[in-house]
Amino acid sequence: MSISFKDQVVIVTGAGAGLGRSHALDFARRGAKVVVNDFGGATDGTGGSTAASEAVVAEIKAAGGEAIANGADVSDEAQVKAMVDQAMAEWGRVDVVVANAGILRDKTFIKMEMDDFRKVLDVHLMGTVHCAKAVWVIMREQGYGRLVFTTSSSGMYGNFGQSNYGAAKMGIVGLMNVLTQEGAKYNIHVNTISPTASTRMTEELFDEATNEILTPESITPAVVYLASKDAPSKTILCAGGGCVARTYVHETEGVYFGKDITAENVADQIEAISNTAKQEALPGAFDQTKKYVEMALAAKAGE
Repeated sequence: MSISFKDQVVIVTGAGAGLGRSHALDFARRGAKVVVNDFGGATDGTGGSTAASEAVVAEIKAAGGEAIANGADVSDEAQVKAMVDQAMAEWGRVDVVVANAGILRDKTFIKMEMDDFRKVLDVHLMGTVHCAKAVWVIMREQGYGRLVFTTSSSGMYGNFGQSNYGAAKMGIVGLMNVLTQEGAKYNIHVNTISPTASTRMTEELFDEATNEILTPESITPAVVYLASKDAPSKTILCAGGGCVARTYVHETEGVYFGKDITAENVADQIEAISNTAKQEALPGAFDQTKKYVEMALAAKAGE
């Protein structure tokens, strides 16, 4: 199967370097017209310049592709809307958005200032919300859209000193879950990538050999797939070093206690409650409600 983005318009945020640059170059190579967005600040979100995004645009044009640079700060709703307006004015549609932009302000929770907590949420979570909101009506009217969000193992599994980042990244998974349902009838698919790569935000964490393995280019194929016409929806792919895996959120079968439920009963049965033998991924929130009601009714019928 060959994946093409000919005649499609793709917006990639945080595309001036690292992961975003790799994504933008590959979309362009596959025929997309690309909005290369990058605020151009430091890894903590300070500063700002369009030089990085303009350099990537130059690379794309030198290879025969089409691209425009944009310096919007994704934490600013008005700037994101202006970015989308720029794409519409230039090409008349938006088919794909890859919400990749991010910053780090790592500290242990006890030492973290709330301004640093909020800023990371503003860039990662609200930045993703702003991007999705700005294109949602466009994609509904087109009857087509692909959104690829960026989560992290720090959110899904935890990482010391990243309470702000982890909270934002799991919020993005929740956003994906809901928008998948709301976008389904309009052919809008929403997926999430969890990358493990050596970028300017992470390169100091690894030795040279590891940095050579964890390239941004090893993430991009999974992103391109999640943005393709035949992409699934509500899918979390994890990628790094040439490996791709999938993360699911599962719920165990559970235990019915009825009216006799107490904290002590829960403590006594925690192993049975935690038994993964019949765990499943639930399609939506009310599937959990339905499951509990059915368990209770079945237990009462057997009394």
